[in-house]
Amino acid sequence: MVERRMSVATHWGSFIAVVDSGRLVRIEPRHDDPVPSPIGPGMVAAADDSARVLRPAVRKGWLNGEPREHDRARGTDAFVEVSWDDAITLVSDELRRVRSQHGNSAVFGGSYGWASAGRFHHAQGQLHRFLALGGGYTDSRNTYSTAALEVILPHVIGGHPWSYQSRMPMWDEIADNCELVVAFGGLALKNSQINPGGLARHQTQNLQRRCREAGVRFVNISPIRSDTAGFLDAEWLPVIPNTDTAAMLGIAHTMLVNGWHDEDFLRRCCVGFDRFASYLVGELDGIPKDAAWAAKITGISRDAITGLARSLTTQRSLIMVNYAVQRADHGEQPIWMSVVLAAMAGSMGRPGCGWGAGYATMDATGVAPDRPFVGTIPAVSNPVPDFIPVARIADTLLHPGKIIDYDGQRLMLPELRLIYWCGGNPFHHHQDLHRLTRAWQAPDTVVVHEAWWNTTAKFADIVLPVATSLERDDFAAGFSDPHLVAMPKVREPAGESRTDHHIFAALASRLGYEREFTESRSEIEWVRHLYEQTRAKLGGDAALPSFEDFWRSSTAELPAATGPFPGSFADLRSDPQRFPLLTPSGRIEIFSEEIDSFGYDDCAGHPMWFEPAEWLRADRSDRFPLHLISNQPASRLHSQYDNGGHSLSSKIRGREPVTINTLDAVSRGIESGMIVRVYNDRGSCLAGAVLSDDVMPGVVQLSTGAWWDPVQPGLIGTLDRHGNPNVLTADRPCSRLSQGPSALSALVDVERYDGPLPDVLAFSPPSIEYGAWRRR
Repeated sequence: MVERRMSVATHWGSFIAVVDSGRLVRIEPRHDDPVPSPIGPGMVAAADDSARVLRPAVRKGWLNGEPREHDRARGTDAFVEVSWDDAITLVSDELRRVRSQHGNSAVFGGSYGWASAGRFHHAQGQLHRFLALGGGYTDSRNTYSTAALEVILPHVIGGHPWSYQSRMPMWDEIADNCELVVAFGGLALKNSQINPGGLARHQTQNLQRRCREAGVRFVNISPIRSDTAGFLDAEWLPVIPNTDTAAMLGIAHTMLVNGWHDEDFLRRCCVGFDRFASYLVGELDGIPKDAAWAAKITGISRDAITGLARSLTTQRSLIMVNYAVQRADHGEQPIWMSVVLAAMAGSMGRPGCGWGAGYATMDATGVAPDRPFVGTIPAVSNPVPDFIPVARIADTLLHPGKIIDYDGQRLMLPELRLIYWCGGNPFHHHQDLHRLTRAWQAPDTVVVHEAWWNTTAKFADIVLPVATSLERDDFAAGFSDPHLVAMPKVREPAGESRTDHHIFAALASRLGYEREFTESRSEIEWVRHLYEQTRAKLGGDAALPSFEDFWRSSTAELPAATGPFPGSFADLRSDPQRFPLLTPSGRIEIFSEEIDSFGYDDCAGHPMWFEPAEWLRADRSDRFPLHLISNQPASRLHSQYDNGGHSLSSKIRGREPVTINTLDAVSRGIESGMIVRVYNDRGSCLAGAVLSDDVMPGVVQLSTGAWWDPVQPGLIGTLDRHGNPNVLTADRPCSRLSQGPSALSALVDVERYDGPLPDVLAFSPPSIEYGAWRRR
């Protein structure tokens, strides 16, 4: 046996693929990765499993031209395999028809998510380039991960929505300068396995260890104890989900009434503190937001709240807020309030201290402030101005023409007649999947590029099989990661799979703009071009090796990114007149005149406590007394490689595990390893019980990403066999400001499932007919 060892780059790290005679034998960690992710080796199991889409396939009802008003078969219908020539004809003809009859805005470019590591084979970039050159498309704005944060932060601290990443302390600075870290939402290391665009070496775990060894004290304010690593020895303050803002208000009130707050920084570097202070002490509503008030709402003791207020103002401190807390009703409030609390505490703009968001959410945040330019597939300006907030896709399909608010604008939801999805999985990341199922029947046509028969593919009309990242040439450069990693093709594409670029080039040829799309380059020529573009931008030989040397050695190190990074809180602290922020006032906006002018009843001019629609103090909790935390999984990235070996090994009798507090489980007669039904009015799913006191009483944790497996696809409310929490979450926006998702505001109950267990069919292909249709 002659084995070849080849470089592999993924969102969860870089690996070595071992290949024998074109067959993928195994995937090994790189020797220089200190904390390799176990997801990588599990990719082998999925490479050739029965769920691979091997040939173009078209839904039978769509292919036969059944009238749309009678066609509700998406998700239930059989598919017919067709030739590539026929598939390209069907898609190009449908694009022409929809555009000519309904306009370019009727086409939705639905690529969203972490479809691929790689600078050239970036699914979203390829799709948007193709659609823009063809006349344009309706786009989406923001992300499911951080929509509330992306909208609120430019109002509060200015700059691009993601500019805060280079303005907050790095882990090395925290270790050297900070004494106290208070983490709202925790610091779950499982999330730091990943990095959008690729990752060479995992560094977050060792950087956190260095902080603890340096004596930094950590406080974990989260419903889940394991949201911080055990080696941090963090103090755990269990908080009732969705009440982080109330906890912060109680801490802020304590600082204010005791005179512990940083009056100098608030006066020089912020605006609107006086109006916010009036709210804190109850002048506006008669309710002081004191420690006792906060304790009743949050479940954190009055003494603990008072102690945190004192510690934050007497020690060099850092307030961290995780992304999870803003994926909830009024999710803008904990982000805004965390900035205000840091401004009050006295450490804002001091080395290693102050404020930051999303630490440990990926192995980039807090590792490095940025990286230099790296070439990528060139974007084309979209001629269509229409867009929708990303989490409002079901609303758009169900209510075209409806007017909604968004960040001070009034948007009319367009009528979408063709959905083109390339990368991402809406039946993973969207809330209330039964509502999405109903909405998904509305468009004329759904086209999907997929490597596996996941739920999105099964709910499509035309499915085009695509090569995986192991089956194409590319190179990776992660967010803030200082490395380039070569991605030579490890194996030939399975079946008749083609790359996204190959498919779009064929479609562009039929539609008359192939040359504009490809720029007359082959795929490997594009990869070389983007590398050479990067190399030239960074100074040629002095910065990066030749393409041939890079491809042979598999990695190259980028020059270190250096500042200045606009919007520095240290600069603001030193001289707010000389270094203003990109806000209307040039300072941190504790009160925003702009947001106040919008007149929203669910997002006022300063951070406030708004009671969530669903939480453990709501009336609804009488029927559904458990709060669902649908957080990110440890065994995969979102829904990617749920059919991989590592994710499959985490299942309990084939179902996604759900963690239940021991007291809650015992009172329901539930034991570890049992199959349970998790349910509310929106839906229900089966899952495997794990009993643990790491989750506080009244809380259950069911990770996202299990491929949705409805017993009766298309039937609203049908049982999910596999454990997807988004049959339970509400499709309700955070607020009128961001229109972001509020997945973590959901109440449920759990019961033993003693009936016959239905087989899990999530990884089985649909019914497929072969050779039954030929284009006439």
